[in-house]
Amino acid sequence: MAVHTSSAAEAAAPTTRERILNEALNLFAQSGYGGASMRELARRVGIRESSLYNHFSGKAAILEAIVSEHGPASSASRLEEPRYKQLARQPAAFCRQFALDLVEQWSDPREHQFQKVITAERNRVPGIRAKFADHFYAREQSMMTDYFRGFALAGLVSTPDPRETARLFAAGLIYIRLEHYVMGATPSPRPKVIEAIDRYLAFFLSLIAAGTEDDNKKRKPKGETRGKAAPD
Repeated sequence: MAVHTSSAAEAAAPTTRERILNEALNLFAQSGYGGASMRELARRVGIRESSLYNHFSGKAAILEAIVSEHGPASSASRLEEPRYKQLARQPAAFCRQFALDLVEQWSDPREHQFQKVITAERNRVPGIRAKFADHFYAREQSMMTDYFRGFALAGLVSTPDPRETARLFAAGLIYIRLEHYVMGATPSPRPKVIEAIDRYLAFFLSLIAAGTEDDNKKRKPKGETRGKAAPD
């Protein structure tokens, strides 16, 4: 039994690469990218400085990996998971799951560190701005658009433009984040955030609800049909 427990603990332990990224995120948030040294990072991880280069070619590569694996990039990755694909015909459940996952992400201290780092460094390091834009906007937006297009084509929601519907959905969530996690002196209690999420979801879903044929004809521009998705 002891051997089995030990094996489970070892499997759950972070890899050296994960430890490097976690400590680098802490260090960049505290000292800034320019003020952080590979030597200090190696000391915090507990390895020799030369060993860092077995995992990353340099400090810029570490920052690029952080952008690729933390923050909103993780939202895009979640959309590819089976649990989301199972909701491809359930718009209300999809929207709520996505919102609740964002609440968990917003509550993670690493997310706050990431936002601090990326805000300071995205315009200073070559290549980071493009990667930032790709993971913050293009990749996630494309997948969100695909989900809403699928809902529309299946007649589950009513929208003339799935891309703009996805953007509207995201915009409301961003505003909730600003209100409850960014602008105040301290983050709002979780129940208050969930209440705001539920209120917004009820409103948003009512806007895109698939009604009767007569309802859709009244509120859609001439020439559009129920469930028809406009091109991007």
